[in-house]
Amino acid sequence: MRRVSLTQFLIEQQRAGRITADLRLLLEVVARAVKAIRVNVSRGALAGVLGEAGTDNVQGEAQKKLDVIANEILLQANEWGGHLAGMASEEVETVCQIPFDYPKGGYLLLFDPLDGSSNIDINVSVGSIFSVLSNPPGPTEPSEESFLQAGVLQKAAGYALYGPSTMLVLTVGNGVHGFTLDTEMGSFIYTNPFMTVPVDTREYAINCSNARFWEEPVKRYVGELQEGRDGPRGEDFNMRWVASMVADVHRVLTRGGIFMYPVDEKIRAQGGKLRLMYEANPMALLVEQAGGAASTGRERILEVQPVKLHQRVPVILGSKHEVERVVAYHAEA
Repeated sequence: MRRVSLTQFLIEQQRAGRITADLRLLLEVVARAVKAIRVNVSRGALAGVLGEAGTDNVQGEAQKKLDVIANEILLQANEWGGHLAGMASEEVETVCQIPFDYPKGGYLLLFDPLDGSSNIDINVSVGSIFSVLSNPPGPTEPSEESFLQAGVLQKAAGYALYGPSTMLVLTVGNGVHGFTLDTEMGSFIYTNPFMTVPVDTREYAINCSNARFWEEPVKRYVGELQEGRDGPRGEDFNMRWVASMVADVHRVLTRGGIFMYPVDEKIRAQGGKLRLMYEANPMALLVEQAGGAASTGRERILEVQPVKLHQRVPVILGSKHEVERVVAYHAEA
């Protein structure tokens, strides 16, 4: 069986005119950083990397040791290659500038270095999420405003899933493609071409512990699912919730479903739970490229105009017909 590596896949995308040479190099560097993060995640207690780091991130959340390690790996891997103008991390308050003695390129990289880190100490799947934008033209160093671009302008997006096997799933605007790490060879191998989200589903993912805080459209939708075949939907639905966005969205991309982290009374003041630039936009692009839909409940996620680097938004994404139903319930309300 012919095995296609990530490098070959990216070169073929470049030859087809879908990506530039610099974007290809950027994605390969991200893939190398993923391998390094995977080594640290897999060693866990053996390497002394479990537990709290004793610091908080920009959102005031307690950082795990692996949060800090993964962030440093991504920053150091990408700062010297010459393909980036700047970076932004969920873990850092301000823009991460490229050191002055390194060449600079035309792209901006945003990332959540370790999504689902609350699962680290219990050995449940976690991941990394990334988004690539073009740096707006100008003579100055990229500022926060340079990154404030709507999700439709992303040049590439993807995530790494550190599970029983390590996967890298990405899009460059030509469908969603999955690669599995061959740990013996050290290469990502193309294993999941043109991943597709079924338009219908019988699975949903939401944190039901927040049910008392939900808005009425979400209560209505989830209530119908919970009534199963005796309710208006006339069929049973299963709930799945990993509390790692990468793992939950990967399930959606693999076998369909809907993932929801809606706004509720508890988090209304901050706009939502998930970060637009680091989580919602890249995942929305992936899901849409796979034939699904992604909304805040009130508007398409990819059309939200960011106003700050660490902006939060509600997220409802997955199988198209289910997302459309939730959006319709919001419109009716």
